[in-house]
Amino acid sequence: MTIRVLLADDQALLRSAFRVLVDSEPDMEVVGEASDGAEAVRLARESGADVVLMDIRMPGTDGLAATRLISADPSLARVRVVILTTFEVDDYVVQALRAGASGFLGKGSEPEELLNAIRVAAGGDALLSPVATKGLIARFLAQGDGDDGRDPARSDRLDALTGREREVLVQVAGGHSNDEIAERLEVSPLTVKTHVNRAMAKLGARDRAQLVVIAYESGLVRPRTD
Repeated sequence: MTIRVLLADDQALLRSAFRVLVDSEPDMEVVGEASDGAEAVRLARESGADVVLMDIRMPGTDGLAATRLISADPSLARVRVVILTTFEVDDYVVQALRAGASGFLGKGSEPEELLNAIRVAAGGDALLSPVATKGLIARFLAQGDGDDGRDPARSDRLDALTGREREVLVQVAGGHSNDEIAERLEVSPLTVKTHVNRAMAKLGARDRAQLVVIAYESGLVRPRTD
């Protein structure tokens, strides 16, 4: 299957570089380019894109608003958004994940990291790099308002999880892959995937990225301050 990729960035030079990189892969093709968020939403509807590489800062409708619009559109339920930021601790990253982004990468990431993120997102999973995860944790610390950002409603929803599902959720919040979690918990990757999918269904999470947000908002995982 060819992964159809939409590029959304206000810098034409970056879009050109991303196009060359993506089109060089036998399992990917660029199906459109957008210079602002409004155009990205329109092209997401028209191009049949599977993954949108979305710059978070664009003129007019920014990447955050565009991500929210794409995630809220039932006709675009299969479209996955990967946020690209100049800084992986961008102030808008948590909001982007809450809006429905499947993950985020720094624009300084290696080409293979970017291509892997596209494949992972297209497969219905999400990618949070170690640096990005640390940035996410730092943002929760900054937004804690004295209570670590804990959301009692989110916490109550965790009651639906089994003990093992909670264990897996803690590992997901640490940015670990299914294979890494399987090794840590001494189970098979397929078992981990099953637990992740069940946790997503019970918590109403679109993907792993939102599971991470829920894990911190609920207080199941607390950011380290050291």
